[in-house]
Amino acid sequence: MNKLLERAVAEASRLPEDEQETIASLILEEMAAEQGWQERFARSAGKLADLAHQARAKDAAGQTTDMDFPPEE
Repeated sequence: MNKLLERAVAEASRLPEDEQETIASLILEEMAAEQGWQERFARSAGKLADLAHQARAKDAAGQTTDMDFPPEE
């Protein structure tokens, strides 16, 4: 466990039990959501590669137009 997480757990351990439960639930929900995103991205990698291939093919065939974006400041 890294120092920041150790500190967060130590601080949370001083809270009333109901607040500890809330924090624990939030952490677990966030971790589950992140896992869900990782799984969805992993499943969509082939689709994203296909879309990129199609876009490059259309560009090579002259079927795209340049977009004039303002310069970043």
